[in-house]
Amino acid sequence: MRAVQLVEWEAPPELREVDLPEPGPGEVLVKVTAAGLCHSDLHLMEWPEGTLPYTLPFTLGHENAGVVAGLGAGTNGLTEGDPVLIYGCWGCGHCRHCIRGAMNLCENVEQRGGIGGGLGFDGGLADYMLVPSAQYLLPIGDLDPVQAAPLTDAALSPYRAIKARLATLEPGTSAVVIGVGGLGHVAIRLLTALTPSRVVAIVGSRPGGVEAALGLGADAAFRFDDVDLADVRAETGSGGAMLVLDFVGVDATMKLAADLLAVGGHATLLGIAGGTFPMAFGSVPLECSVSMNCWGSLPELREVVALARGGDLEVDVETVALDDAIAAYARLRSGEVTGRAVVVPGRNGA
Repeated sequence: MRAVQLVEWEAPPELREVDLPEPGPGEVLVKVTAAGLCHSDLHLMEWPEGTLPYTLPFTLGHENAGVVAGLGAGTNGLTEGDPVLIYGCWGCGHCRHCIRGAMNLCENVEQRGGIGGGLGFDGGLADYMLVPSAQYLLPIGDLDPVQAAPLTDAALSPYRAIKARLATLEPGTSAVVIGVGGLGHVAIRLLTALTPSRVVAIVGSRPGGVEAALGLGADAAFRFDDVDLADVRAETGSGGAMLVLDFVGVDATMKLAADLLAVGGHATLLGIAGGTFPMAFGSVPLECSVSMNCWGSLPELREVVALARGGDLEVDVETVALDDAIAAYARLRSGEVTGRAVVVPGRNGA
């Protein structure tokens, strides 16, 4: 079968022929129907050996949907042909976090050499994907797999960040989204669906970015390259924003996040570009807080799927063939992808 694999650190991935895996006891073989391309994959390609405790090669792709194609001995609750969503965080199964479904916070994940499929273990940018346990599979029924696959990260990560702050996002408050890409555009939709807050977007240099953010539901939008702090504060209110979501993560965007916070506000850092948040007395408002998001729990993914099934959440997607996945990564790097690029392995290449 075909698989897009990271073969060498600080190098682009390769489309290779690999053996079709056989499911062992408790495992599930999934025929992949959709796999999202995430900007964090680009960082994986850039980082030098030793940055992460992952062993090469492994197949990329941590946003995945498919159909059950094979069941290992002792696997219950599934039938071949079932459409499923694959939860991306594969925990140890017995720590206090895993027991309550928060495998994203597994205490032993680093000892296992990876977070999940596509991050240390073989992911879904392939014709088939081996999942270690049925507990990581969520039935999706007739939900479009192309829409469903990005829910596992592009929707789940901002949903977790927003859900944690819902009590503070009251009428009259504001929220700022920095970076309106694969995750940021979903964050705008979630904020408008779940909160009464005024939503202000800070977009990159892509042509039409301001108009796109407004079309997603933002109340105001600005280009980061020429943003004026006073203009943004005029939209958030002079007191600042109760929530700032940074989907970029460089020094400049983190500084902007700190500058826009209200007293008692919160910044969630979701971008992993290596910046440093200026958290020091006098550099941020009193009583503010900062957190680094780590995906979301399995129960939260179920809530995200319920939003999508109810028509309250949609991801902007473009589909590409598996043969074109590496070229799509290059377009993602150059800022040419709007929304989420989703690979459909069964689709023929151009």
